[in-house]
Amino acid sequence: MAFTMHSHSGQFCPGHAKDQLEDVVKHAISLGYKTLGLTEHMPRTELSDLYPEELTPSPETSLAELMPRHTAYILEAQRLQHKYASEIHILIGFEGEWIRAEYGPLTQQLFLEAPCIDYFLGSIHHASGIGIDFDKEMYLRAQEACGGTEEKLFEVYFDEQFDMLRALKPRIVGHFDLIRLLSDEPGRDLREWNEGVWEKVVRNLEFVVGYGGWLECNTSALRKGLDEPYPARPVAEKFLSLGGKFTFSDDSHGIAQVATNYTRGLDYLESLGVKELWTLERSTHPGTQNGEKAKLIEKSVAISEFRACLKL
Repeated sequence: MAFTMHSHSGQFCPGHAKDQLEDVVKHAISLGYKTLGLTEHMPRTELSDLYPEELTPSPETSLAELMPRHTAYILEAQRLQHKYASEIHILIGFEGEWIRAEYGPLTQQLFLEAPCIDYFLGSIHHASGIGIDFDKEMYLRAQEACGGTEEKLFEVYFDEQFDMLRALKPRIVGHFDLIRLLSDEPGRDLREWNEGVWEKVVRNLEFVVGYGGWLECNTSALRKGLDEPYPARPVAEKFLSLGGKFTFSDDSHGIAQVATNYTRGLDYLESLGVKELWTLERSTHPGTQNGEKAKLIEKSVAISEFRACLKL
């Protein structure tokens, strides 16, 4: 049973994603996906939180569009869940932000106020309020704001991730070590940084395992030129040694990226000794009953079964 728990579309993530959400769903079906987690980005709330691509023609207009776009996404996701219910199990979620601690209450509000929303990804894309995965210039600004060195930037990233984890306890943690992407040495073993970095990594992993969260093995890192998915091998090995569970994601931003590098990602997991991946199944599908969230059932999927379903 093939799946992704993390995906985007150009319809609701304009600027750096492509294609209509329905076309992404249809393509996922054609590739053998049996479960599809829809996780468009949650709306941001301040002009300072916009990305450069959102500043034209008007930052005020771009900001004002974010909340209505989220509402439109939730409505479209429900329509697609019903329309394709006989072909694919659609989960409705969103990808959280933690630009500042104030995003915690908004994340909880968005999750709780919509019964159709099944989960959210606990993701970090910023450190000290500055994006760390958009481009190198912004990454260096974040580094400077965090104390001027990459080690200090990594420490702030994992500290802010810990704040997010404690506040929200997300069922799935998105691209755990995204901070590697634009670093000078993306493949560097995090255990080689000062003790503070690795201690914070281990602390965060222990916390995730403690409340029963999952990490995603996110293959978008391979698409972006890294040698390993998120998380890198030392992190993944430590997580597994603690009893952690992995789900699987392409973090696709359009049709062309659905299931990209899935074979490499599955090979990577098997090299770590992983034999099964975890996903969710709604007790009620499609839709909800009596205005209440569907109960979510945790399902294990053998990697061999996952491979057999893929039509690549």
